Amino acid sequence: MKTLKKQRRIQIVFVAVVALVVATGLIGYALRDGINFFRSPSEVMAAPPGPTEVFRLGGLVEDDSLERGQGAEVRFRVTDGGASVPVVYAGVLPDLFEEGQGMVGTGSFDGQIFRATEILAKHDESYMPKEVVDALKEQGVYQEPANGG
Repeated sequence: MKTLKKQRRIQIVFVAVVALVVATGLIGYALRDGINFFRSPSEVMAAPPGPTEVFRLGGLVEDDSLERGQGAEVRFRVTDGGASVPVVYAGVLPDLFEEGQGMVGTGSFDGQIFRATEILAKHDESYMPKEVVDALKEQGVYQEPANGG
């Protein structure tokens, strides 16, 4: 009788562990495309990601690099002070997007150019995404805003 109870408990624990592993695997599989890792231009140039990997690239829009092409295509370079990555974006840029300002773009890197599918710009005079600030601090080029924000 005791061995039957013990055997039943072991079976229940085993089924629960298998169900947990399967659930974790399904959640990871469902979220695989929704997870975008942040990278700075220096990280992208040092260890280029695969052409199908979608990630976020952040830094400052390099001065004198903004070129508007035909239609809605825009080309510019993003830098963190250590490296610079060319970016191509086909779409309407945010109103606050400009050279010398912080930005984060989502897209993929084909080995030469970051092809952005989404561009986010700062939303007030002192805002810059935390990841961009951290990357700029690592490069030693970050300057605190004058108003302390």
